[in-house]
Amino acid sequence: MWLITTFGFFSVVEKNDQRGSGKLTIRSRVREDLDALRTKYLPELTETIETDNSDYRFRGVAPREAVSKAFAAAVKDIDYNNFKSEVGRKQGAARSSAYHHVWSELYKLQKSGK
Repeated sequence: MWLITTFGFFSVVEKNDQRGSGKLTIRSRVREDLDALRTKYLPELTETIETDNSDYRFRGVAPREAVSKAFAAAVKDIDYNNFKSEVGRKQGAARSSAYHHVWSELYKLQKSGK
């Protein structure tokens, strides 16, 4: 699952070796995104692991239930009426621009009807 938030971009997966363990891996392109998630919503997230041998350079592991509660809390904290503007305010123009490119690509799905 991809989660694009005002405090970071995350890919949440259950790795093969985690099946039945109740744990999920949270991956990110930017270390600070995991730090923000850990600080504000998910203190159970392990220390960040960095690797150059993977699609996502940064990752951590947390209990599935804690991950679920963390992102539910993030939803409860929504207090803005424009996501991209809020990203710009919280993370700056470069991140807002990156998210806008993602938005633009996904908008093509709407236009094509597929």
